[in-house]
Amino acid sequence: MELKKNPNVDPKRNSMLYFQVGLAAVLLLTYVGIELKSEDPIVQTEELVLDSGFVEQDVAIMTMPPAQRLPPPPPPAPVEIKIVENKVVIKETKIEKVEDNQQTEQKETKTADSYGDEGAAVDDYIPDELPFSVIEQVPLFPGCENEPKSRQFDCFQEQMTKHIKKNFNYPDRAMEDNIQGRVQVEYLIGVDGKVSVQRVKGPKGSELLEKEARRIIEKLPLLKPGKQRNKPVKVRHVVPITFKLG
Repeated sequence: MELKKNPNVDPKRNSMLYFQVGLAAVLLLTYVGIELKSEDPIVQTEELVLDSGFVEQDVAIMTMPPAQRLPPPPPPAPVEIKIVENKVVIKETKIEKVEDNQQTEQKETKTADSYGDEGAAVDDYIPDELPFSVIEQVPLFPGCENEPKSRQFDCFQEQMTKHIKKNFNYPDRAMEDNIQGRVQVEYLIGVDGKVSVQRVKGPKGSELLEKEARRIIEKLPLLKPGKQRNKPVKVRHVVPITFKLG
């Protein structure tokens, strides 16, 4: 089949127009390319830093004047080390004759006032109560009656010590609170040989120890009363009881 050309279509009719448009576009692009300014390339450089593990710094050197040498100190005093075991120590109680000077003076004054003016012999007066230190015949524990008179006081002391050790009981609360001290117990031995506690005195805060000391003396057995010129009299005595933890 033969193709027929359209007489109304002329391909060269607008060619000059297209050529001019293209030439204008090329010139415009060329102008823009020439006039367009670009920034200078920035060259970046990297430094290789070697870390040697430490930074070198300036070290300030301080110089001090030579120190004055002082004389050596004196040797320390020796320290005494005491090893304390957790046990109760019952210190042996020594019974001492306690002079009751005030009471003796009062008795002597009373004797002189009562009998001196009448001309009666002062030695004939026998008070109802005497201190342990001046009594002629000391009170006796059971079993001490057969001892010679020179041994009777020592026998009394030995029996008193045995009695305290036998009946001694350290209060638990006082032991926990570490309460220690010496307690003085003043007691009276009656004409019937019975013992009555008159006063108990210990260090401050030792009420528990005072109570225990009173209990020990109140448990004394019936004693043979003391005598003055073969007459039974009351005898006042003081016994110390030491409470010690060590």
